[in-house]
Amino acid sequence: MRSFRNLTALDVELGERFNVVSGDNGQGKTNLLEALYVAATSKSFRTAKMNELVGFGAELASVRASVREDVETRVQSVGLRPGARLVRIDDKRPPSLAAYAVRTPVVVFHPGEISLSMGSSSERRRLLDRTALYLAPQSMSDLEAYGHAIKARQRTLEARGAGASDLGDWEQLAVKHGLAVMGHRARAAELVGAKAVQAFARIAAPDLALTVAYAPSAPPEEGAFLDALASRRLSDLRRGSAGVGPHRDELALAIDGHAVRGVASQGQHRAVTLSLKSAEIEVVGEARGARPILLLDDVSSELDRARTAALFAFLREQRGQVFLTTTRPELIDTGDDASARRDFVIRRGALEGG
Repeated sequence: MRSFRNLTALDVELGERFNVVSGDNGQGKTNLLEALYVAATSKSFRTAKMNELVGFGAELASVRASVREDVETRVQSVGLRPGARLVRIDDKRPPSLAAYAVRTPVVVFHPGEISLSMGSSSERRRLLDRTALYLAPQSMSDLEAYGHAIKARQRTLEARGAGASDLGDWEQLAVKHGLAVMGHRARAAELVGAKAVQAFARIAAPDLALTVAYAPSAPPEEGAFLDALASRRLSDLRRGSAGVGPHRDELALAIDGHAVRGVASQGQHRAVTLSLKSAEIEVVGEARGARPILLLDDVSSELDRARTAALFAFLREQRGQVFLTTTRPELIDTGDDASARRDFVIRRGALEGG
């Protein structure tokens, strides 16, 4: 990788199982995981503004990874400069960003993931959309098309009012792609929910039961969805956004029938989050037919002792490649097989060890 945030020039051979990256805060641990995520997906898990990834004073950034899957080896690369992103697989342009993103499955778990349980619904929608991408790569295009249509409808409302002649066209487009997004999310929620319930039963107290359900904001029928948008034009104009549609969907979480956000303790929130991430790993792996690469950014600092033990037990059961960052590498329990672990230290963007 070159000029990626504070990683000015880094070439490294990584281990096939556990890669533990330690260092003080602010040295580049998270930047390294972000670079790996970009190499796999062409996107960042920290920001939508890709120009932020280009190192200070540099004109462009690049990440390049050699990926071995079974007997096949491929090279994936992403070049970034302000306003542009160039992706290649074996030096050839993929048919779409979605096609690139699903080639090397990856799941990231960072301290901010606790918002999956206790945060806004947008975090849970992103979980569904990440998972849906591996189940149906077309879901990315449907989501982008829906977002474009619903925003264009709002701009039209604000520019020309609720009687604008082209509002109906934008609403038709929003409904077409919105229903597709809802279908993708419903399938993802079904699979993630089932796996999360199983994981929660292993992680949390045995007398607690988690339920997970997709709660779409819009009616599932085209006519009813169109009517809902048309009837809300004036209120949406006042509100500044559409009051119905997939952008307001929720993944409803409950423990013993009570909404998690209202009743869960801090430990239960962590158990729910860990269960959802475990489910994401399982569903993505099964959909893609390959174990995802796992990126864990100092997550043990956010978990209590019991959940940390459950996390490491889960990781030892996995067959894929794992990257963990920490300020205390001695606390990372990767098991008794020393050959399965490589330790690195990062200082000021430079990586040592391995």
